[in-house]
Amino acid sequence: MTTALRRRDFLFSSATLTLGRGLRAQTTGRPSVQPNIIFILADDLGAFDLGCYGQKKIKTPNIDKLAEEGMLFTQFYAGATVCAPSRSCLMTGQHTGHTTVRANSSTRTGGRVALKTDDFTLPEMLKGPEWRDAYDESRAYVTGMFGKWGLGEPGSTGLPNDKGFDEWFGFLNQQHAHNHYPEYLWRNRHKEVLQGNLGGQHREYACDLFTREALYFIDRHRYERFFLYLPYTVPHQHLEAPSLEPYTKQDWPLPEKTYAAMVTRLDTYVGQIIRKLKETDLDSRTLVFFSSDNGLAYNFPMFDDTGGLRSEKGQVYEGGIRVPMIVRWPGKIKAGSKCDLPFAFWDILPTIADVAGVRYIPPLCDGISFLPTLLGKPQKQQDRILYWESHEARSMAQAVRMGNWKAVRHGLDGKLELYDLSRDPGETRDVASANPQVVKKIEEYLNEARTDSPDYPVPRPPRF
Repeated sequence: MTTALRRRDFLFSSATLTLGRGLRAQTTGRPSVQPNIIFILADDLGAFDLGCYGQKKIKTPNIDKLAEEGMLFTQFYAGATVCAPSRSCLMTGQHTGHTTVRANSSTRTGGRVALKTDDFTLPEMLKGPEWRDAYDESRAYVTGMFGKWGLGEPGSTGLPNDKGFDEWFGFLNQQHAHNHYPEYLWRNRHKEVLQGNLGGQHREYACDLFTREALYFIDRHRYERFFLYLPYTVPHQHLEAPSLEPYTKQDWPLPEKTYAAMVTRLDTYVGQIIRKLKETDLDSRTLVFFSSDNGLAYNFPMFDDTGGLRSEKGQVYEGGIRVPMIVRWPGKIKAGSKCDLPFAFWDILPTIADVAGVRYIPPLCDGISFLPTLLGKPQKQQDRILYWESHEARSMAQAVRMGNWKAVRHGLDGKLELYDLSRDPGETRDVASANPQVVKKIEEYLNEARTDSPDYPVPRPPRF
């Protein structure tokens, strides 16, 4: 029986973790054997849609089991408020003030922005050739991705095969990924027509295909060390599911039924992956991450799925960036454990570097390794600050997490809002005027937090 966390457990942590840019926490000893690594990424899934975070109506038994057998994070953050920049943070280990892709499209040209040739990515790190002097090539990983990319269009410098993936199958463009029954998908550098979806047919559900490919990948590489990235496209719009089971007979509106069915179908995929690991005797040798690319996109009151957080996808308030994170590694991570420390997507790259035995990561990485936390060891803590920026509105929005303080600013010359998450997890009471020293420290940090990008120009306020 799953024991759900209280919502307050997810909303508040008295602990803080800090390190500056380019530094990462040192473990007290890496694992002697580097595991396979699987990263499962949901699309627009809120934490409170999962039973292990308190959901009562939507069924997620396999993800709940993942939490029972691993570690559940109550203070984990996506890289950004929307799809593409969040994935860029995940792949590069940089926050949105530094990573190349900072919005779903350029605010200068309106076009998609691709990762650059010199952007060093997580799968490139696991391949190792560029860092021969700091890498044991016997530890190199086979890399595969099946799902939504969003970091490079055809002919660009950001194609998955050019950014470290040996093989991939899925969507390049996030707009194309809104269709769960596409007429084609990309397999490496070529389009693959889905005959079952031509002419308006709905016979090949994209996420079913991604799971099929993932299971085949595990089978083919069971005797090698692999990194499998599974960025699913559910429960993102449009709301479509091959079946409304197990909610067909529920007296719910159709959108709610469909959304719940999509979340439960995602849960089924997770169960299939774990079963495959057990069948191939890889379970104890595989580290599995499960998360979502940004905060909740759909707010269905009947599911009580905001968890009391303010706002939703597209906003830098907690509801737009707080996401589920569950990590499972049998025999290494204590079953049923919970972490209240705040971490973010840019911490994934250095954590996986520690797990994989990579002795060097780029100095422009903003993240730190939380492998000590996963292994139940002391995690170094300093005055760490987490930073986000969003270019989805007319003026850039910024957010900072510093301990229990959360700051939000709209525009470089906007007034800083300040919230005490320990007392006000819903960000309802601006306490900036009562805490001038905190405001000053955060404003000083914001002066140095980001670098300018020609693709996302930000007007500077006039100086007098």
